[in-house]
Amino acid sequence: MTNRAVFLDRDGVINRAFVRSGRPYPPASVAELEVLPGVEDALHALKAAGYQLILITNQPDIGRGTTTQESVDSIHAHLADALPLDAIFMCPHDDTDQCACRKPLPGLITLAVDKLDLETSASYVIGDRWRDIEAGRRAGCRTFFVDYGYHERQPEDYDFRVSSLLDAANIILMKGGTPP
Repeated sequence: MTNRAVFLDRDGVINRAFVRSGRPYPPASVAELEVLPGVEDALHALKAAGYQLILITNQPDIGRGTTTQESVDSIHAHLADALPLDAIFMCPHDDTDQCACRKPLPGLITLAVDKLDLETSASYVIGDRWRDIEAGRRAGCRTFFVDYGYHERQPEDYDFRVSSLLDAANIILMKGGTPP
């Protein structure tokens, strides 16, 4: 069996994003963290089906100095304790840093693939922003766009548009995740 994974964006997919002026923002602390409805069930079902669950997240507020590494680490520790995640890969950089790990570049995915011996053609990316979808496409994964109607650039190409992680998991599990 191939080593397959579901790569998950954090804010807006796993936990509630704070939407201001039509744009999503991350929680500032564990106290603000709210795991979205259906996430735990979706992750347990995907895990039971043999998928590795990999959190991939841009957290540029660290690089911008508007949050701390410790705050983001505490949120990730809480999620790792509460959910059946296999690994967490995070980019702390802003666009100006031009790093390979910041989505839309596929660096977080390729790092996980290399470390965990995963096969991208058998894997999925689930995200709520164009950067997530573009990173997944560049890495060779099938993609799910969780569409919240943000007032920002939308992804140009994705395999499925859904309203939640649970919807994406149901497609992966029930229909085999094959694009129509």
